[in-house]
Amino acid sequence: MANKQSQLLIDTYFAAFNAGDTHKMEDLVADDVIHDVNQGERRTGKDKFWSFNVHMAKCYKERLTDIELFVNDAGTRAAAEFIVHGTYIATDEGLPEADGQTYNLPAGSFFEIKDGKIARITTYYNLKDWIDQVGGAAEN
Repeated sequence: MANKQSQLLIDTYFAAFNAGDTHKMEDLVADDVIHDVNQGERRTGKDKFWSFNVHMAKCYKERLTDIELFVNDAGTRAAAEFIVHGTYIATDEGLPEADGQTYNLPAGSFFEIKDGKIARITTYYNLKDWIDQVGGAAEN
């Protein structure tokens, strides 16, 4: 039963992501959520999770497809593999200039689930692949 509840939780999270509903995403995470961002620092708490999502929405328009979700029997851990279809809409600091470039990027996320909320999100993708797709080199 916990497995099914956790699967629904993560499915709802991805649906909210695809809908651009950051308020719904925030509702699904714990107050002290740990958010490990690819090539970035660990962020702890809903306020940092929120500010990250606001920043991402400013720079990127993304949609996830081909989501394969795996949840352990206890419903405490989950992993997902997916394809990120995106458009780079505003230059992100330290990255190539944005000019509406599109990209398709394999990625994955790992989740820890506690008390019916997402307690940790860790996301990975190949940054070099993304930079190659948007046609630039990272600024130094």
